Amino acid sequence: MAKDFTSREQDYSKWYNELVVKADLAESSDVRGCMVIKPYGYAIWEKMQAALDKMFKDTGHQNAYFPLFIPKSYLSKEADHVEGFAKECAVVTHYRLKNAEDGSGIVVDETAKLEEELIIRPTSETIIWNSYKKWIQSYRDLPLLINQWANVVRWEMRTRLFLRTAEFLWQEGHTAHATKAEAIEESEKMLGVYAEFAEKWMAMPVLKGVKTESERFAGALETYCIEALMQDGKALQAGTSHFLGQNFAKAFDVKFADKEGKLEHVWATSWGVSTRLMGALVMSHSDDNGLVLPPMLAPIQVAIVPIYRGLEQLETISSKVSGIKSSLEEKGISVKYDDRDTHKPGWKFAEYEFKGVPVRIAIGPRDIENGTVEVARRDTLEKKIVSMDEVIDYVAQLMVEIQENLYNKADSYRTDNTHEVNSYDEFKEVIEKGGFVLAHWDGTSKTEEKIKQETKATIRCILLDTKKEEGSCIITGNSSPQRVVFAKSY
Repeated sequence: MAKDFTSREQDYSKWYNELVVKADLAESSDVRGCMVIKPYGYAIWEKMQAALDKMFKDTGHQNAYFPLFIPKSYLSKEADHVEGFAKECAVVTHYRLKNAEDGSGIVVDETAKLEEELIIRPTSETIIWNSYKKWIQSYRDLPLLINQWANVVRWEMRTRLFLRTAEFLWQEGHTAHATKAEAIEESEKMLGVYAEFAEKWMAMPVLKGVKTESERFAGALETYCIEALMQDGKALQAGTSHFLGQNFAKAFDVKFADKEGKLEHVWATSWGVSTRLMGALVMSHSDDNGLVLPPMLAPIQVAIVPIYRGLEQLETISSKVSGIKSSLEEKGISVKYDDRDTHKPGWKFAEYEFKGVPVRIAIGPRDIENGTVEVARRDTLEKKIVSMDEVIDYVAQLMVEIQENLYNKADSYRTDNTHEVNSYDEFKEVIEKGGFVLAHWDGTSKTEEKIKQETKATIRCILLDTKKEEGSCIITGNSSPQRVVFAKSY
C-alpha cells in the first residue's frame, strides 16, 4: 500500500485532507459541503458513540429523537438564537405535488409553497422545548434529562472533512431543572464527561473553561467548553456545554408547579459533541506514516499477518493464530487475521501501519519453529520478538502502554507550546508560532475584537479551576483578574 502523501511540515492542512481520504475514513460527497463517512471511519465514530452513550446513561440521561424539520416560527421565538443561526440555516420552502403534463406533452414537476417555511435543524433547542411544554407540569417531572443522536445542517461556505461540513453527526443533550443551581451543576457535570472522554478514550488532553460573551452559544447565558491543541499549534473546540438560564423556557412558556404549587419557569442546559471529534483524533496523534489511533477507539486493535509459502505453511500458521486470536478476544481485544492471498505481507504491513492499527503481529514458519512472533507497535514503530507463551499478556499490556504514551506525548506537546506573555508585542510574536498563549485581557469585547482582527487569534476560554492572578491587559493596560487562553483555531 502506497504511503506517499504530503508531510505535516510541508503542508499540514493538505496532510490532514489526504490522510482522511487515503486512510478510508471519509470522502467528499457530490452534495456540496457534505461528506461520506466510510466504514472504517464510521467504525471509529461508533466506538466514540458507544463510550459516550454509556457515560450519558450512567449520569441519568435517556435517549429520544425529535424531528429534522423545525417550523421557522419556533426558531424566531428566542431572539439571540435566531440571530445566531440566521446565516447557517437551510430552509425548505416548497414541496413537490406530482408530475403533470404542461400541455405540450412534456412532463414537469409541480410544486406548492409551504404555509410555513421549515428549517432543517441546525440544533434542536426550539423543537425540543416545544415538546417539553407538554411534558413538564410539576416539580415531579424534573429534572428532565434527554439526549438525542442525530444529524444537523449548518450551511458552511468553507468545508473540511469532519472539521466543518454542511451536514454532520452529533449528539445533543437538552435538560430541564427546577433551579438555577441544578442547571449550572448539570452544565459543568457534562463538561466533565466530555473532558474525561477526550482524555481517557481519545488520549487527547483538553483545557476546561468558559467562553467569553461574544463566543457564547446563541441563546446561552454561559458556554462551557473543552479546547484541544492540534499538532500544527491551532486550537480545536472539542465540545461545549451551555447553561441556557430560563431563555428557552420563557420563549416556549415551559413552567412547572413547585412544591408550594407556585408556577415557575424551568432552568435549561444543552450540550453536544460531533464528528468534529474524528478530526481532532486524526490531528492529535497521526504522523507522516499515516493514521495513529489510540487502542480504546481503534476498530482493529491487533492485526495478525501470516508470512508463508504455499497452502501447507498457511494452514500450520493459521492453526497457531487461531489460539492467539481467541485468547486476545477473550481479553476484549479486537483482532483481524489477514490471510488474504491477494496481497503480499509487506503490503499488509504498510496498510495497517497507515490505517493506525495499534499493534501488528507477524508470524511465519521460522516463528513456528522458535515458538515466537514479531510484535510491532504503531505509536513508536518499535518491533519486538515475543514468545508465543507470553504474547497474550504482552499485547494486553501494550494496549495500556500505547494509550498512555499517546496521551503523554500530546500532553507534552501542549505543555511545550503553552506560553505566558505580558505585552502585546510579545503576544503578536508568540501567537505566530502557534500554541496556547496565556495573557491578561480587560474583559471587553472591543479589546477582544481588536486582537482578533489584528492577529486572527481568539480567546479560546477563560480557564476553570485556575489561580486568580491580577495583572494588566496587554492592549489597554486596564486591570485583569486572571490570564485567558488565546490561540488561532479551526
